[in-house]
Amino acid sequence: MNFLISKLMWQNGTRINQYMFAVIITIPLLNFGMVQGWLSPMISVLQSTEGPSPEPFTSSDISWTASVTYITAIIFGAPMGHLTDKYGRKVMTLATTLSLIIYWQIKLMCLEPWALILARAIAGIPCSACYIVLPIYLKEISDIDLRGALGSLLILNRNIGYLTSYVLADVLEVNTMLWIGLLVPAVVFFIFLVMPETPEFLVKQGKVEEAKEVLAWLRGVSVLDRSIEQEMDGIVKVEKQTQADPKSVWRIILQDKPTFKAFIITLVIKITQQFDGYLIVLIYASFVFEKASESISLKLSPNKQVMMIGLVQLLGSIVATCIVEKTGRKLLLVTTSFAMGLGMLVLSGWFYLAGAGAWLPGWLPVLAMCVCIFADAAGFQPISYIIITDLFTFQLRGTVSSFANICAKLSNFVQMKWFTKICELISIHWTFLFFAIVCFSACFYTVVSFPETRHKTVEEIYEKLSNKEQKDKDEQTRSVP
Repeated sequence: MNFLISKLMWQNGTRINQYMFAVIITIPLLNFGMVQGWLSPMISVLQSTEGPSPEPFTSSDISWTASVTYITAIIFGAPMGHLTDKYGRKVMTLATTLSLIIYWQIKLMCLEPWALILARAIAGIPCSACYIVLPIYLKEISDIDLRGALGSLLILNRNIGYLTSYVLADVLEVNTMLWIGLLVPAVVFFIFLVMPETPEFLVKQGKVEEAKEVLAWLRGVSVLDRSIEQEMDGIVKVEKQTQADPKSVWRIILQDKPTFKAFIITLVIKITQQFDGYLIVLIYASFVFEKASESISLKLSPNKQVMMIGLVQLLGSIVATCIVEKTGRKLLLVTTSFAMGLGMLVLSGWFYLAGAGAWLPGWLPVLAMCVCIFADAAGFQPISYIIITDLFTFQLRGTVSSFANICAKLSNFVQMKWFTKICELISIHWTFLFFAIVCFSACFYTVVSFPETRHKTVEEIYEKLSNKEQKDKDEQTRSVP
């Protein structure tokens, strides 16, 4: 670590190390995006008698392949926050990267149904860890005015992974793509060996001087700089308060009113984000396009259609990275959830009228899907991960992230396992109408309850939540005759 600091130390307050470190931290999520994106264009190939598997995949095999990741993600995700707090952000990121290496190696050795299901089960580790460990890692190495921009790199890199898989699956042989998938985490694993732990975790370990060196390296200033001393004093003060407080994490969450309110806000945003329909559009994009193909004039193969969705998603992520620190979290979440609701409503209406025999232009569902994917990537996705690190202290982040992740993956599993059957039971237009209602509900809830967290400390956010609660009580008191 000292070698790294000596070689990559820029003075005069430049923050290039933060940007560089943030990009490296998010590469495991890029690779997990490749894991998830690989399945969509490969479904028809795996079910073919001429596919890479010795025996074609059945519909049941595909169903389990798509959904098993979320089962194991729930199992592995439960202790992930505790392990992150106990062993550190760096160690858990290395473990995440190692699990990605194992995933690609299994697929390189065998692509039979049992092997692919096993590989997808192991992918449950990064499926949880990438959304628990990496956001915490990013938050703790970032300046307060960079948290949103650097945090949005998570979804940006994941969407780059999606698009990479869509393109490579269309132009390369299966084995070639698998080798590329393996190469990414293998290289990153060795890079992570020389990367630093976060200052907050180092202070927790009693390594205050090392934490000061890392913090100076991240901020691009001297260890003797006054701003470093002040920031370190704040970190040490929080750690001492944590050590002096005998309460358990869950007791703090449930008994402290501002913390509990922040916890409820996090769960509502996280669960509505999972049920906004984005996952169905991504994993089953070819299926959705096939349903709309009768009147679509855009002549693209299913893989090309998926690539178009991936490109729109990537553009949305780029927009989020560029504007999240300017617009704030709340405005971005309100506008994008409303836009998603409109897109899902249009899709619902189109499928209903098309099923009834009415003619509608073929570009309409394509445009609606693009609006949904763009809006989700530009707001719903990045904000749902940024707010966990914004709303909670070092002591609580791991636990809240783990619990929110379990709720998210359970939602994912329900959708992956039963989406097709639900569509057959109640028709696809009712399914998309449900997604529209979820999005509009999230928009309304955000306007009413979500606090702006941009450039604010946890203490400032909690003070705002407490003041709002007191204001509501005062209004109720005045209304009583």
